[in-house]
Amino acid sequence: MTGLTESTFDPAQAVFRETVPAGEPFIRVVKKGEVFRILDLEGNQAVDTLFYNAENPDERYSATNTISSQGNIYLSTGTRLISSDGNAMLTITADTCGRHDTIGGACSAESNTVRYALEKRHMHSCRDSFLMALARWDNGLSKRDLSSNINFFMNVPVTPDGKLDFADGISDAGRYVEMKAEMDVIVLISNCPQLNNPCNAYNPTPVEVLVWDAASQ
Repeated sequence: MTGLTESTFDPAQAVFRETVPAGEPFIRVVKKGEVFRILDLEGNQAVDTLFYNAENPDERYSATNTISSQGNIYLSTGTRLISSDGNAMLTITADTCGRHDTIGGACSAESNTVRYALEKRHMHSCRDSFLMALARWDNGLSKRDLSSNINFFMNVPVTPDGKLDFADGISDAGRYVEMKAEMDVIVLISNCPQLNNPCNAYNPTPVEVLVWDAASQ
């Protein structure tokens, strides 16, 4: 990985722009060659994300293959996001945050209960958002297709004894991560609603999604 890298793309030239409110899902197909950006509008906002091969959704993002191929548990510029079949799905081409998590997973009713308290079980979670998006899109994917996700902008240090620590984020307002699609991919996002740990500074906020087509490059 090469660390912090600015993008050369002009937001005014994007072929698609959409604000994703705090706690809401997003789903879209990004075509091969298109460039996809997630922009942290207000800072310190975790964005849980899954990727699927749009032609064959049984092939999807693999945290295990991505980590083993790059020898690093954190993602940044230069990281290739590898599929369950060993293929490159996207390449991170620009990153002004510098660290993204791929081992912390997504919050759910069950994890909110175990980590925090029984009364937290019914709080909205990223798993809920993923399922809402899949239900609205009606593309044949279901809860069986939810695998280990990326947490863009989320800071999850690994302690010396091998445990995960959900720490205060390192992103700030206006920081972004940008990826070039190496195949047609389904992008599934939960703009994290978590209120019980500092991954969203205890105050979930909106993000923006932008896409540039191959002709813009």
